Amino acid sequence: MTEYTLRTIVDGYSYLEGPRWHDGRLWFADFYTHTVNAVNADGSIELVATVPHQPSGLGWLPDGRLLIVSMKDRKVLRQESDGTLVEHADIRDLCGGHANDMVVDAQGRAYVGNFGFDLMGGAPHEHTTVVLVDTDGSASIVADGLSFPNGMVITPDGSTLLVNELFGNRISAFDIHPDGTLGERIEWVGYGDLGAEPDVGTRLEAATIVPDGLTLDAEGAVWIADAANNRAVRIVKGGEILDEVSTAPDGVFAVALGGDDGRTLFLCVAPNFDETERTATRLGRMLATEVDVPHAGRP
Repeated sequence: MTEYTLRTIVDGYSYLEGPRWHDGRLWFADFYTHTVNAVNADGSIELVATVPHQPSGLGWLPDGRLLIVSMKDRKVLRQESDGTLVEHADIRDLCGGHANDMVVDAQGRAYVGNFGFDLMGGAPHEHTTVVLVDTDGSASIVADGLSFPNGMVITPDGSTLLVNELFGNRISAFDIHPDGTLGERIEWVGYGDLGAEPDVGTRLEAATIVPDGLTLDAEGAVWIADAANNRAVRIVKGGEILDEVSTAPDGVFAVALGGDDGRTLFLCVAPNFDETERTATRLGRMLATEVDVPHAGRP
């Protein structure tokens, strides 16, 4: 596999998530400083928004307004042209835990995952939903029975949604219907069904991959943040691993392809995902390296 040289883009944050390349800038959320930020071409960082209930997934409406997942109150917020944040959708009754990552399609419809259970509180694992937020803010469940649906991408033709199942040992695919609803789950990558096992530690021990963040490239492969294995891996449908970027000793929890030519792989790293430790320290960083195949699809 290729030898990669990592460089630091930003550091001194708590726990970075939701990296996105948009309008020539790298955007990201920082969980425990409650901020959404953008890196300018000169390396300076702009504070875009403050989200008291913890920001995660990011996306944009066709008119350019920013959507932000507000995790702990389980809402999607919208940033208006004057910078104010307003409620775009309240999805609390459709989630089994904190709202989490999100992908927004070309029409402005948002697909939002959620934890499904109280991970930080040590609750037993439960399967959960993907929620569709339509352009008018109405929301509905479009997939169920997923194990912590996390990073998501939409293929360039808009026909397929890929979803990382963090504690499911798999990546799932869904056909996207014209109205935004989804077809049945298709196993895109699977390394063994972990079933209804309630203990998160047992699920992690049995898993080959622990797929957190996700980004798609122009050859139809995905880079995933393999959260428990201190690496990002490039995988094709069926499960063959083509390449790997080690982030040891740090874990990697989200990835994105971007840069002017789409060939920069951005990696959100931290020592672990422990909420108490990450809140109290500022060891979260954004790393980057160059890869051969550029970005494709959304986000």
